[in-house]
Amino acid sequence: MRIMAAVLSVLLVAASPAATVDDLGWLAGDWASEADGRWTEESWAPARGGVMLGHSRSGRDEALREFEFLRIARGDDGALAYIAMPQGGAPVVFRLVRQEGTSATFENAAHDYPQRIAYVRSGDTLTATISAIDGSKPRSWSYRRR
Repeated sequence: MRIMAAVLSVLLVAASPAATVDDLGWLAGDWASEADGRWTEESWAPARGGVMLGHSRSGRDEALREFEFLRIARGDDGALAYIAMPQGGAPVVFRLVRQEGTSATFENAAHDYPQRIAYVRSGDTLTATISAIDGSKPRSWSYRRR
């Protein structure tokens, strides 16, 4: 049953028109979350030249704990991908597997963690969720537009 559902999912994605970077324009903006002295910020420039550039950073009080350079662009295989460079390190590519309206899901089953990155926007709220490929070990951030 699982195999049939996976095959059907692949066929549906293959039959859908390929998403473009412009289809993810709803992600553009400055987003922030802050609670109990902890903060996380994520910013995305509007799509231009077939690329969206972004960055994120998080910390506690005035101390930076993590940062990441981000981009959404076509990968070497031509598929749309989310390319992350945690702490400015080597790029990790997550291929777009689902995009509908103001939601997008990217996956890389070969990566240790996360293997799935999902974004959903509702008005001025952006929710980002990372997890294992099967959805286990989820971790979410709810941002408000700044």
